[in-house]
Parts: sequence; structure tokens; C-alpha cells
Amino acid sequence: MDELASDEYFLKEALKEAEKAYALGEVPVGAVIVVDGRIVARAHNIKETTNDPTAHAEMLAIRQAANALDAWRLTEATLYVTKEPCIMCSGAIVHARIKRVVYGCSDPKSGGAVSLYRILQDPRLNHQVEITAGILEEECRAVLQRFFKELRNQ
Repeated sequence: MDELASDEYFLKEALKEAEKAYALGEVPVGAVIVVDGRIVARAHNIKETTNDPTAHAEMLAIRQAANALDAWRLTEATLYVTKEPCIMCSGAIVHARIKRVVYGCSDPKSGGAVSLYRILQDPRLNHQVEITAGILEEECRAVLQRFFKELRNQ
């Protein structure tokens, strides 16, 4: 499987997580973390459900992967997430030393990877992360748009 096909496969898995968040009434963002072609963590937003402002899909997946691998340094990991990570999640990604982030749609209002800030590749920090953006962009954007449209209509 080539890299693009692999990225699409794992981002589809993240989209499944986003749908779980959607079903809970959470902002539909999903994430999976992959090491050596194997999913070691999967999560979705549960901020409203838990009343925890840090319960973003990326944060939960990072914690889960660190536990699964018994290591806080995730240097061989790729994080697949449906929406560009925010500044909090981008900071955690850098601290976890994640090798690569692949995301679907950008977040011009709070993106911490490219759109608003460039935390993942800031040369002043002790770690920089490879970024691949725009994989399954339309699908990832559509689930968010559908969620917010329904929310506005309530």
C-alpha cells in the first residue's frame, strides 16, 4: 500500500471516531495513532460529555498510545486526525515527539499546525513534526459542517 492509500485508510478510521463524537453531540473530531502500520490508539472528542476542556480526540489518543506503548515519547507514531489540531493539541504533539501528523481539513479559527499558528514546525521548539494536510478533506469538512448546521437549526 502506498503512502497516500495508507493515509486515506487511517484517516477513514479517524472519521469513524468523529462519527462517534457526532452521535454523542460532541464536535465531530476523531483521531487514531499508528505505529508500524498498526493502530495503537483511537479516540474522539468527549469534552462536553466529560466537562473536560482537554478531552480533545488528539489528547485522548496521545494518552492512550503512551499507555499502550509504555512510553511518553511517541517518536515513531503518526497521528491521523480529521481536523487540524488546535494549539493545545499541537503542544501535546510536540511534547510527545510524534513523528508525523496527517489531518483532513484545516481550522482557520484555532488551527495550531498551519492555519493560525505553526507550532508543529516551530524551529524554536525542541521537536518538529512532519505534516500532511488535506487528506479526505471534503469528507472531514462535511461531517463538521453537518454537525454545526444541525446545531444552528435546533
